[in-house]
Amino acid sequence: MFIVPFKQVDVFTTHAFGGNPVAVVLDGEGLNATQMQHIAAWTNLSETAFVLNPTQAGASYRVRIFTPKSELPFAGHPSVGTAHALIEAGLAPHPERGLVQECAAGLLPISVREAEGRRCVSIRTPVARQEVPTGFDPALIDVALAGLTRGALPPQSWNNGPRWWLAEVANEAELRAHAPDFEAIAALCRASGATGLAAFAETGRAQERLAVRAWCPADGIPEDPVTGSANGSIGALLHAQGRAAPGSSYIASQGRELGRDGRIEVGLREDGVWIGGSSVTVIDGMIRFDE
Repeated sequence: MFIVPFKQVDVFTTHAFGGNPVAVVLDGEGLNATQMQHIAAWTNLSETAFVLNPTQAGASYRVRIFTPKSELPFAGHPSVGTAHALIEAGLAPHPERGLVQECAAGLLPISVREAEGRRCVSIRTPVARQEVPTGFDPALIDVALAGLTRGALPPQSWNNGPRWWLAEVANEAELRAHAPDFEAIAALCRASGATGLAAFAETGRAQERLAVRAWCPADGIPEDPVTGSANGSIGALLHAQGRAAPGSSYIASQGRELGRDGRIEVGLREDGVWIGGSSVTVIDGMIRFDE
């Protein structure tokens, strides 16, 4: 019988049942990859994180991240939610000095600040690079984006651990009202090896610059409520296009269409793109299962 401590955390929100939920197993040392994948399929959340002892000097802890179907080298909201869960459980001493997460994408620094009685956790995302996938029919992009008026930037594939198709939409209202073709998006992602398709639109409002939606049907997640890695890649894309200056930051709104209304802080710092926000623990207990 395995008994492992467990939290379910809503990330990129200041209230329960908002943002994006992540399951965090606080001690995954006794679990193998098959068991981790089984638990991730059972939680049926977009990601489940498993905390392990670090293997690299300078790391505060190590984490493995699973979707219901596969393991990811990095994901944003599980990284932010795991740090929140460890701090809350007293397993990350002196968080005010900063933490370092070890994951398959490398060592990633984490900053923690307290503001207005709330904890905000930010993580530097892996370096995002534009890719040009080959060996698939580019017409799949047009089919996946049918019904959306495109913005100034053409659809592009970017990778910061997960590979994302990024597509700018000309109108926020159109993006928010869009009914995606999940079969077409899944076909595009399977053919090009992408995790999902993230569409974004400028809002014209300073308090939330971008509206974002992310669809990952090929990985068992029709629409992800709030997506850290995709927003990190979007930040890198805007920076590369001269539309997000070094030292600037903005808020992205995602999840409103699912009733979860998350908010991600995206910062363009000298050392890379950081994403962060607040989190709320909604479940705190144990998982019990046979070996």
